[in-house]
Order: sequence, then structure tokens, then C-alpha cells
Amino acid sequence: MHQVRSVRSSRRAPPGPLISASPHAEELREVLGVQDLDPQLLQHALTHRSFAYENGGVPNNERLEFLGDSVLGLVVTDTLFTTHPELPEGQLAKLRAAVVSAKALAEVARTLGIGEHVRLGRGEESTGGRDKASILSDTVEAILGAIYVQFGIERAAEVIHRVFDPVIAVAAELGAGLDWKTSLQEIAANNGLGVPHYVLVGTGPDHDKSFTAEVVVGERTYPGGHGRSKKEAEQMVAEIAWRQISADLETPGT
Repeated sequence: MHQVRSVRSSRRAPPGPLISASPHAEELREVLGVQDLDPQLLQHALTHRSFAYENGGVPNNERLEFLGDSVLGLVVTDTLFTTHPELPEGQLAKLRAAVVSAKALAEVARTLGIGEHVRLGRGEESTGGRDKASILSDTVEAILGAIYVQFGIERAAEVIHRVFDPVIAVAAELGAGLDWKTSLQEIAANNGLGVPHYVLVGTGPDHDKSFTAEVVVGERTYPGGHGRSKKEAEQMVAEIAWRQISADLETPGT
């Protein structure tokens, strides 16, 4: 990294109650490329507040998430600033927002298989918490916070670059990046297709609701969005529509 300077080359985890290490901790550390990360610190990062509440108030990962959010934001900002000297502040901000969005972080978590390692309470477990974008994205940030706590900014940056550089590349290619609703709005406006109109349908009880979405762009309807939140369903169908419209624009006669 060019702009980021190490606050400390190495840091120690703050004292606190011990958390027993998962037998799968070593596997996850290998996937992350941090085999020497303290297993108990990793378990702390994997502990959702629902698990902490149901297990006598063991430390949850929210403080590490708070820290990791800032570490990720700094490294991504530095990378975008360095690699895109031609972009104005507003576009850099859009790209950063896309790279660190909950959707992007959740996809990273799914790719790394983080969901199966998260420590959840019974309620979250029963409602599909292991694949909830909010829980996955928060856990990624908490893990980055743990890496920073033990090793400092340079090691954390190495992990972030290894995991997020492909995400940054895709975001730069798509303009508004992984915010698919914004990308769809831009491509529709640029091609005289008007403003996209989303239609949402929710099913299931309040504690286990899911949503399907379709979007109307111009005179065409694009179905196929689904998720556990309205935002997730809309983002999915926006991506479907954006990709189809982009393909149509590249095909003569469409």
C-alpha cells in the first residue's frame, strides 16, 4: 500500500473472557491465509450477538466489527485513490460504497465459506441466519478487525487485497459497481428506458419472511429476484436486468 501507514506493526488482543476455539478454526484460518491468527480471537470474531445472549453473555463480535469496518474502508479507499488517479471524489466514493456494501461482503463470506463457522443463537439458526447478508457482512468485518488487532494494518491489508481486489476490479468495470439498482438506473437512463419500477411480494410469517421481486424497465419485465429482505431481492433482480440489457445492447438488432 502506498498511502496507509502502520499504526503498529503488531498488536495484542485485548484481555477478556476466553472463548473455546472451534475445531474448524484451523480450516478457516487457512482459507483466510492467516494460519497464525489466535484461534480464540477468531472465535470472538465469529460470535454473533444471538449466540452471546443465549450463552451467558460471552463477548460478541460487534466491537471487532466496528474496528474491521474502518480498517476495510481505509484499505479500499487507499487502493482506489492510488489505482484510479483519473476519477473524481464522487466516483471514488461510489466505488468504495459498492466494494464495502453488505451485498459485496456477504458474497465474499459465501465464497470463503464463513457462514458455516459463525456462532449463532438458536433463533437465528432456525431462520437461516448463516446465509443472511447482514450477518455474513458483519462477520467479515469482525474477522478483519481481529486480524488488525493481532497483526496491525499491514497484515490486515494483505488479507484485504487478496480477498477484495477482484471485487474492486468488478466495481470499477461496472461504474456504480455492486450497487446493482444504481447501475440499472444508469443504464436505463442512458438508453432512454425510463426509471426502473420494482414489484415486490413478501411471503411467510414475520419471523421468517422472504421476498420475490421483478423489475420493469421500458416495456420489458425482468423476474427472478429473491431474498430475505426487500433490498436483497431488489438488488438481485436489478443485477439480472442489468446483465440482460447489457447483453442486448451488445447484440446487433436488439
